[in-house]
Amino acid sequence: MTGGSHTTVLLEEAVEALMAGKSGSTDGAVYVDGTFGRGGHAAAILGRLQSSDRLVAFDKDPEAEDAARVLQQRYPALTFVRDSFRNLEYAGSDLAGVLLDLGVSSPQLDDGSRGFSFQHQGPLDMRMDNTRGETAADFVNQAAEQDIARVLKEYGEERFARRIAAAVVRRRAQQPFTTTHDLAEVVAAANPAWEKHKHPATRTFQALRIQVNQELDDLDAMLGKVVDLLAVGGRLVVISFHSLEDRRVKQFMRSEARGQQLPRGVPVRGDDLGQRLRLVGKALRAGDRERDGNPRARSAIMRVAERIA
Repeated sequence: MTGGSHTTVLLEEAVEALMAGKSGSTDGAVYVDGTFGRGGHAAAILGRLQSSDRLVAFDKDPEAEDAARVLQQRYPALTFVRDSFRNLEYAGSDLAGVLLDLGVSSPQLDDGSRGFSFQHQGPLDMRMDNTRGETAADFVNQAAEQDIARVLKEYGEERFARRIAAAVVRRRAQQPFTTTHDLAEVVAAANPAWEKHKHPATRTFQALRIQVNQELDDLDAMLGKVVDLLAVGGRLVVISFHSLEDRRVKQFMRSEARGQQLPRGVPVRGDDLGQRLRLVGKALRAGDRERDGNPRARSAIMRVAERIA
């Protein structure tokens, strides 16, 4: 299923996992799509809701809001909130399920005017909500060299972060960065060891996008409150596309499933350990057919956990 030109990754698997929970809501279940995008997952969820159920969808992107208005004409059970999923509490409590499809969507990448991709010439923007906040150009033109290096290292896992940051600062002293190709050329020239089948600016652009949109901060904030907002039996389903996201999700789910760690031999019952989630199955990747048809699916990994009493 597509929303706009976006092919939704792990569509059937994610929706099935989300709605297979045994939430005991009696007055209508409330599900959350924390990353509406162009509505691929949302449409599939809405098509399976009972008459009294609701779906609350979040997204920062104004274009996502436009897509949601169209979908609402078919599905009045959809409520759209133009905000980050970190503000999950707007959807209420005792949630039957929460789905996150993290990262940037294909329409955002493919639209050169959004500035997400070095493959398209456009303004160096990268904001998911392009009506407010700092752009990528603002950051690379104004941030201290050590802060640029830190962002490239932490968010892009870039080996040559210091070298690239120094090149960016030298160049901006002569002329500020304004376009995607401009920055990509400087980064490529500063990168001494290009990875096979990967543009040398890939990690830099990922890092700047995460920085501009506070993606990992949003994820951490959401994880810090989601268990309290899930009903017993409610599911958390997260699709990640790079290791920084997946590592956070994996560690969080495992910690909540393990509960409090005590020394061996301490006579404590399992239900006294504070375990709040149970892991549902193993991490799932897209199948060969989906990966062949959608290159974005190759890095996707889905994890599922269920709220327990």
